[in-house]
Amino acid sequence: MIVGFNESDDAAVVRLEDGTLVVQTVDFFTPIVNDPYQFGQIAAANSLSDIYAMGAIPRFALNIVGFPIKELPREILTEILRGGSDKAKEAGIPIVGGHSINDKEPKYGLVVTGEIAENKLIKNSGAEAGDALVLTKPLGTGIISTAIKRDLVSDNLINNAVKCMETLNEAASKLMHHFDVHAATDVTGFGLLGHLSEMCKSSSVSAEINFDQLEFLEGVFELANDGIIPGGSNRNLEYVSTFVSFSKTFTDAQKLMTADAQTSGGLLVALPQSQAEEFANQCAKSTGLPVQQIGVFTRSAEKIITIS
Repeated sequence: MIVGFNESDDAAVVRLEDGTLVVQTVDFFTPIVNDPYQFGQIAAANSLSDIYAMGAIPRFALNIVGFPIKELPREILTEILRGGSDKAKEAGIPIVGGHSINDKEPKYGLVVTGEIAENKLIKNSGAEAGDALVLTKPLGTGIISTAIKRDLVSDNLINNAVKCMETLNEAASKLMHHFDVHAATDVTGFGLLGHLSEMCKSSSVSAEINFDQLEFLEGVFELANDGIIPGGSNRNLEYVSTFVSFSKTFTDAQKLMTADAQTSGGLLVALPQSQAEEFANQCAKSTGLPVQQIGVFTRSAEKIITIS
């Protein structure tokens, strides 16, 4: 066992007898958009993200499905599975099986198995003081998803959020091997601050974030100011409050935006300051999404994360 329960990393990693590292992860959740095909795409991209965060190559996947087969039309389930299958094909892998149960609420995700050479494995524990911190996707999917459930957003805002969540982290993952990346993780349910804190703790460093450098999906500022915040984001902020220092000028809405619970978020990447801009530019060119440096890692301090 190379990576297991003792680490707060993105996937389990096991070394086989021939030295090959097998990387495996599982994730599934309830619908966050109304379109079943889009839900399948997002859930699959989200499940694949943990493999990409460790710099690994996905090889195959299994479906995990919960569905109220007697209450909802089978066509909805077909569309969910089609979305997942198409996203897996985009990632270059087959879905070779899975398991389903009759459940009162739809749920979908994947078990993904990948592999990587041991000298290429990227964990969340190698960040160094002085490293730049780059984020490869905008934030705010939790807030947008909550607004979708309340029918408070336009089709344009929904489409922007869906495009972001459907985008694989494959390009960023491959790019990491062309730069001197020291550590990486992906941003999902624990939000930017939760996942960054795990990165800092595992690496024995702290981090400083510039709020003005954070990219948010269109509409997130307005929705947050209107109190459209998912419960998970509130819990995230409460959890990090003891080890995160916010500028006194921040509003409650701004604090919650930084702690927003993400679905299929981007990668947080630690690499030398001299390489940050080029990495961000190449990644943005590959994905069409905004990518930029959001802060720096520092020597371990009393507060794990400082946001100004």
